[in-house]
Amino acid sequence: MLLKNTFTHHVHFWLKNRGDRELLIEELHKLSSIKEVRDYHVGVPAETFRDVVDRTYDVSLLILFDTPEDQEIYQDHPDHHAFVEKCKSLWEKVVVQDSVNA
Repeated sequence: MLLKNTFTHHVHFWLKNRGDRELLIEELHKLSSIKEVRDYHVGVPAETFRDVVDRTYDVSLLILFDTPEDQEIYQDHPDHHAFVEKCKSLWEKVVVQDSVNA
């Protein structure tokens, strides 16, 4: 099924200390309470080992929004700012990939 009218926000986190993985996962789940979040997924690398699969990250977050404007509201939401402040010391690298329907 094609996801229509969808803005995807996919974030990959590389942790400084892998022992912080559960804390980051717990905090990421809290972001789902922001009303503009339509659907979300918090995950860890799957046990897939093809050459094209990047398994170097520790945790990922995928959020679906109805519009780019909803994603902007999310970015400026106090809960999102609180998450960044609380957790930014946990990661050494973050990669964000945003996409819209083609």
